[in-house]
Parts: sequence; C-alpha cells; structure tokens
Amino acid sequence: MDTKYIFVTGGVVSSLGKGIISASIGKLLQARGYKVTIQKFDPYINIDPGTLNPYEHGECYVTEDGFETDLDLGHYERFTGIHTTRNNSITTGRIYKTVIDRERHGDYLGKTIQVVPHITDEIKRRMLAPLSPPEGGTNALKSNEAPSGAVGGAFVICEIGGTIGDIESAPFMEAIRQLRWKLGKDAVCVHLTYVPYLKAADELKTKPTQHSVKELQSMGIQPDILVLRTERHLDDSMRMKVASFCNVDLECVVQSEDMPSIYEVPVNMQKQGLDAAILRKIGIPVGETPAMKPWHDFLDKQRRASREVNIGLVGKYDLQDAYKSIRESLNLAGIYNDVKAKLHFVNSEEITKENVAGKLNGMAGIIICPGFGQRGIEGKIITAEYTRTHDIPTFGICLGMQMMVIEFARNVLGYQDANSSEMSAESQHPVIDLMEEQKTVTNMGGTMRLGAYDCELVKGSRVFDIYGEASLIRERHRHRYEFNNKYKEEYELAGMKCVGINPAANLVEIVEIAEKRWYIGTQFHPEYSSTVLHPHPLFISFVKACINGTAKA
Repeated sequence: MDTKYIFVTGGVVSSLGKGIISASIGKLLQARGYKVTIQKFDPYINIDPGTLNPYEHGECYVTEDGFETDLDLGHYERFTGIHTTRNNSITTGRIYKTVIDRERHGDYLGKTIQVVPHITDEIKRRMLAPLSPPEGGTNALKSNEAPSGAVGGAFVICEIGGTIGDIESAPFMEAIRQLRWKLGKDAVCVHLTYVPYLKAADELKTKPTQHSVKELQSMGIQPDILVLRTERHLDDSMRMKVASFCNVDLECVVQSEDMPSIYEVPVNMQKQGLDAAILRKIGIPVGETPAMKPWHDFLDKQRRASREVNIGLVGKYDLQDAYKSIRESLNLAGIYNDVKAKLHFVNSEEITKENVAGKLNGMAGIIICPGFGQRGIEGKIITAEYTRTHDIPTFGICLGMQMMVIEFARNVLGYQDANSSEMSAESQHPVIDLMEEQKTVTNMGGTMRLGAYDCELVKGSRVFDIYGEASLIRERHRHRYEFNNKYKEEYELAGMKCVGINPAANLVEIVEIAEKRWYIGTQFHPEYSSTVLHPHPLFISFVKACINGTAKA
C-alpha cells in the first residue's frame, strides 16, 4: 500500500482540539494495523517554540532527537505511543529559513524566489518526508503498541495550526491544494469546525461551519470529512443540513461533543465511524471494527476512579497548558492507582516562609515545576524546605530538582549563599552551574542539553526499584545548567544521594533522600515519556506515595 495522507484543518475559531482529533485518528488507524505518524505545521514565523513564553504558546514539548516543538506532539505521543522527531514539527519560520538559506547558497540559480512555487514546494517536501526520520529518532510504531495481525501500510496525518482565513496559513492551504491534486485518492481532508449554541435563541447554529467550508472551498480544497465541535448533541437533521450545504456525505459528518476526558474522544470517533469514513474515501476495505481492549480497559479504570488525591503544582505559570505534559502524566498515574489526581496550581511567586504552610495545606504531594529564569525561584526553594522537613512526597522536575539541590545546600550543608549560576553569578557556592563547554554559548535557541540521554541508576536506590531494576534508562532533557559535581561528596554524606548519572559526561541526573517517604528530583523531564497505555513509573510511584500518606493521615 502506498503512503496515504490525511490533512487536518480548522475553521471558525482556534483551540477547537485539532491536536486531539489528529491523535485520535492516529490511534484508530493504529488499532487497524497501520503505521502512523503525525505532523504539526504551525504558521508562526518563530523557528520553533523553544523561546516562546508559555503564556503565548503553552508548554514546549521536546522530542527524543532534541527538538523543541508544539505541545500537540505530546498528545500525538500519549495517544499513539510513537516517538516523534524534528520532522514532526514544522513552522513557517523553518520553511522560510530553509528556502532563504538555499537562495543564499545559490541553489536556485538566480531565479526570483516566490511564495508559489518555492515556499509551497518546501512545505510539500516536508509533508512528504516524515517517514524518513533523522538519525537518533524513529517515527515507527513501537513494537509493544502494535496490534496483532497488522495489515501494513502507512498514514501521515498533517495537522495545520491556526484557522482557515488566517493570512499566515495561506501557503499551507495552497500546498495542500496542490498535493491533493497530485495524490488523488491517496489523500483526504478532515476539516474541524465549531457549531455554537445560542442560549437566547435555544438553537445550535451551522452558519459559521458553512462559512468556514466556503472559505476552504475558495482556496480550492473540498473537505472530505467534517468534524463538528459542539457542546450539545446534534441530531441527524442538523448533520444532514451541514452535509447538504457543504457537499459532504452524511456519513462523513461527525460530531465531537465535549467528553468527560480527552481519552474518550477516540472511542467516540470510532462509534461514529470516522476511521471507517477515512478508509472508504481512500478506497481501502474497512473490515471489522477493532476492539481496542487495552484502551477500553484504561477508560474503565478512569470511570471507576472516584477517590481524589490532592497534588500541588508549584510554579510561576498560572496556565494549564504551561505544564500540560506534567498534568496529563499525573492524571494517568492517578487512574492507574485507581484515584483521581486533583491538581492545584500554587504560584511560587506568592510563597513565603510565613505563608508556605497555608499555601500547601491539604496537599498530599507536591510537584516543584520546571521553568527558566529568576522569577518565583525563592518560593520553590521555600517549598522544597517545607516539604523536606515535613516529609511530604515531593517530585522536583528540571529546575524543580535544581531548587531542591539549592535548598539542601543552604539549610543542610550550611552554604547560605548557595545558588545556581543562572540566577546569581556572584554566589560563592554555585551548586548548580554550567558545564565548561557551555560557558561560551550565547544563543538562546537550540543551545541546551536537549533530547534523550542515557542515565545509569545506582543499584539499591529507590529510583532503581521504581524503574523495575533497569540499570540504564533513557530520558529527555531541556536545560543548560547542571548539578555541580564539586559538591557531590558533601551531598552524599549529608543524605541527598546522587542516584542517576549520565555515563558519558558523569552528570548527575537524579537526586533522592531515601529516608523520606518520597523526595526525588530529576534533571530530565519524565513527563515527555508517559503515554496512556504506558504511564511513567516515576509518576506512578509518586502518586502511590501521595495516596499512602493520605491514608495514614
């Protein structure tokens, strides 16, 4: 079977959930035995989201091969279990930079460079290229995710960011128009739109969807399938109206109602035959509907989980999407522990020694969140001291781990001015510092330790047991500053053990205080490796410790 392409576009308003729909389509096709990869095309001119403020764009997700990407790639990986790479995240900035670099190199032999054909040709090249990943990454289906009796063949799902009609989206729409003409039945267009409910009129309105489709048609693209985002159920007459006005088969008009959980979306789409409609449009026999038993088992556990466990997220970004992968990893870990993880954001800028007890009151466990910069770090340090001295389960991630290290240096080792050289160049005790080879780096984008690195676990440590007695693990990083090995012996003697070491550079990746109920910090980001069917063991263990502490209380 030749590679098939699915283009996912959005209309009416942004934030409709194209990423969830794309990930759901990927999951459903996977369940039918197809190899799947998903790309995100973002129309902004930034090269990548690495230097974007989380308030602007949510979290920055990191692929195994060390590329900073859009948070939707997290949804792709959590739903499908695939490992994305730099080929799965493309921005307008990357497209233009590639074309301009080629022009400067003389590759176009003096021709005038234009949006059409040069920019659109580069977009098409990227859309057709993702099944040949760069060295160090793989787009292939993980062997433990593959269904039995796989039929073979591959689908590439291309999600286009933004909304139809945006000026910056026009080159991507033109590229899709050209590709659909070239690929014929090997490509389908899935268009996601919004059907608003007007309370005053007590009516659902399809006119915005009609205008959105008309806008798409004006660009030369006829959608094959419509997914209607709605807060209320649409009856068949409403779907028929949309089908007739938009020139789409009735069976290809699917509604995406608000669900109790995003993980119920694939099942809802399967019930309405979205995957079957895609196969029919491409000309592939539909066959039997997959049972998706592991997924349904997970949903059953989710529905049965009734008891709540309160977990505080101490950070400086009061925005759900800023810590999206951490939130989802905790939710998944809660479900696998048969509880609901109730998450509470605690602004670290507002934490003082006087109010920390009140701010963290009622929390069964604390996540000290990652981040960059000076703002809010003293609140994180105060939090680390409070949870350490009160034996509250604590998980520090990246900068959070560094704040745990600084707190220990100040209050246990006695170095009152201990700090990170990122925050204070004057500190006489930079327990967190740059590696020597990094000290000459000045660019902010793409200069950190990014992507997956090996970590050797110390046998007999708590993390060694948590990982299931695997001595060598591999986790993803996004940082420049490191634990200063000059102080390693002092930490170990005082009770904070360095239990995870990068074997190539001898860098400390994990610290723990074993006598505490659960006090662990990781320099890496385990949240990037947690999926629906394979939640990360560190989050599973952390939530379990939170539950046990609640039971004792």
